Amino acid sequence: MKSIKISIPSLIENITIVESFIDNAREKFQINDDIYGNIMISVTECVNNAIVHGNKIDKNRLVKLELIFLDDQIKFIIEDEGDGFDHNHLNDPTSLENLEKSGGRGVFIMKHLCDEVEFENEGRKITLTFYMN
Repeated sequence: MKSIKISIPSLIENITIVESFIDNAREKFQINDDIYGNIMISVTECVNNAIVHGNKIDKNRLVKLELIFLDDQIKFIIEDEGDGFDHNHLNDPTSLENLEKSGGRGVFIMKHLCDEVEFENEGRKITLTFYMN
């Protein structure tokens, strides 16, 4: 098992650091194009949610990002210092009455692009798993 960790202050512009982190991982672990796009969208969406909703864009609060590389899968663990949220009771962004509202889209996207999405610590810690085969 290989692991890489970074922590970033909760500022929107730090998403570029996350993109670079993913690009470096792509080269280091030979991540194929099929899942690279899903990883980039899911992880940046998750970190963006952690910055905006979790840490309320407070640069004194950190978002931790860890990549764990296993033989057949790659995991990204994203953790914020916010109050958490109830991931079981998000609006369905695909239902007609919610199309105009924001909220719930990021988690919806992650659940569709990742092989597994795990919520811990009242939603403050999310593990996104991608199978490598």
